[in-house]
Amino acid sequence: MTAQPLVSVVTPVYNGARYLRECIESVIEQTYTNWEYVIVDNRSTDGTLAIAREYEARDRRIRVIAATEFVGAIDNHHRAFRAISPESRYCKVVSADDWIAPECLSRMVAIAEAHPSVGIVGSYQWRGDHVQWTGIPRDKEFLTGREAVRLTLIDNVPVFGNPTSNLFRAELVRQREPFFPHTRPHADTSASYKYLQHWDFGFAHEVLSRERIHEGQVSSRVRDLNMMGLAVLECMLEYGPAYMSAEEFATLKTRAFDQYYRNLGGCVLKLKGRDFWSYHAAGLKALGYQLSWRRVAYCALLEMRDELQRPSIAIHKLVAAIKEAAAR
Repeated sequence: MTAQPLVSVVTPVYNGARYLRECIESVIEQTYTNWEYVIVDNRSTDGTLAIAREYEARDRRIRVIAATEFVGAIDNHHRAFRAISPESRYCKVVSADDWIAPECLSRMVAIAEAHPSVGIVGSYQWRGDHVQWTGIPRDKEFLTGREAVRLTLIDNVPVFGNPTSNLFRAELVRQREPFFPHTRPHADTSASYKYLQHWDFGFAHEVLSRERIHEGQVSSRVRDLNMMGLAVLECMLEYGPAYMSAEEFATLKTRAFDQYYRNLGGCVLKLKGRDFWSYHAAGLKALGYQLSWRRVAYCALLEMRDELQRPSIAIHKLVAAIKEAAAR
């Protein structure tokens, strides 16, 4: 038992009472036993704190922090990171509406222990009825940081997952304040690009967690505004030059903007509203670019041409778009 390095598991939570018990139970049921569990309640107004306190009373490895000030989700993660033990070797985030498989910690720690240069370990994850983050070849459990990032940026392979699907080396979390580069929903992906300039990446080819899908989660808004389309551009522009040649970066930049505007053209046909277009106009401006309405219109025409090749599907999409617009 003493041979197991300490793992700090953290759950930053706000109004998570509906799913928190399942989340906590999944940590308690780990086959790996040398862990501490820090639950940071962000001034919840439901039964979150009471549930957390109940489990704290049962298991001395669980520690609950009741915040006195409400902060954003990313800042609450940072609050949890600051609370981990100075003796822990690894840090594992488990989002309050997710859960991890019983062998999650043991499998991920084993990979990190086998490769001391690995700063982040990823894994497969259930989302709804499908498994995600499956792009890495099955014979690869170790990639250099450069290999991993180039796989995502150049080959467009989803690799890095989300906090619940990843394990971080605690040294990496402790030495960076704040750990996440910004507070936008893709902060976890940006962190991977940032830190893998100096660390390597491990991967467990097993389904070790489940991401719960529900309307209350942040990802619903991410989907509605297509935040990840803009996030791809931001990460490419900020971190691309560190991982590729100038020629590669120029080619990738052209491709990324082409894909981004083609997606915006499709969003015209989906009848996206003012909030959507304001978000993308402001986001591009922050990156130093102006939204080209001419290019959006051109791409909308291209999308319309392609949709007309499949009239039954086009009608179905149009009806769905009208219903969505009416619901807004």
